[in-house]
Amino acid sequence: MSLHPTLQPYADAWTHSIDAISEMVQSLAEGEWNRRTPCPGWSVRDIVSHVIGLDCEMLGDPRPIHSLPRDLFHVATEHQRYMEMQVDVRRHHTAPEMTAELEYTVIRRNRQLRGESRDPGTTMRGPLGAEVTLEQAYRARAFDVWVHEQDLRTALGRPGNLDSPGAHITRDVLLEALPKVVAKDADAPRSSAIVFDVHGPVEFLRTIRVDIQGRGTLETAPALGPAATLTLDWETYVRLACGRVTPEAVADRLKTEGDPDLTAAILRNFTVTP
Repeated sequence: MSLHPTLQPYADAWTHSIDAISEMVQSLAEGEWNRRTPCPGWSVRDIVSHVIGLDCEMLGDPRPIHSLPRDLFHVATEHQRYMEMQVDVRRHHTAPEMTAELEYTVIRRNRQLRGESRDPGTTMRGPLGAEVTLEQAYRARAFDVWVHEQDLRTALGRPGNLDSPGAHITRDVLLEALPKVVAKDADAPRSSAIVFDVHGPVEFLRTIRVDIQGRGTLETAPALGPAATLTLDWETYVRLACGRVTPEAVADRLKTEGDPDLTAAILRNFTVTP
């Protein structure tokens, strides 16, 4: 049984990233598992624990019964508490335990993918009990695993795969969030246009057009006389949108034109991951 054509690109992207993660961590020394990553509060071990944990949930495994410590500064919301459970339960696992569980989880997930016959619209239980479609779940895993692959690459000094299949899915996921960032969160003026010019391994030019009602839409057509233009490289775009850096930390990699208050408001609200 082959995967539904809608799901195949997400499965391929997940496979590409999970193989890269497995290869990166296979030979890490015990101390390297404790390296900090750009993901707030998480080490290399924590990232791998998170990846394992969410793929186990895709397999239908029960979530761990575990009490979180009260002093985790990076855990402030219900969503973060949910995600932290799979991480904290593995915080004292050794390097061999981590690589063995990752390998076993990947084998099981590959088997699941090979036998997947459900329709993309089939509903399933997502994080915090939310109902999501199979397609949404597959897409979320492709996005999540690629972003965390990049976290690991940064922590371990192993750059790469910025234009892999997962990168293009990540682009689409992040662009979907852009109208809300600009029109609602940054409160861009009505009847205005804001241009994003992104260069690098993944490049695109997109316009967010805000209508008279204050609703934002994403367009591929360039705008004449935009209220603001933001020009930046793909890696910086991802790191900002995923909350890995502050706008101040990457000011030298950003070029803004137009209304300075508007560009500041957009950058202040640019993080779209929970």
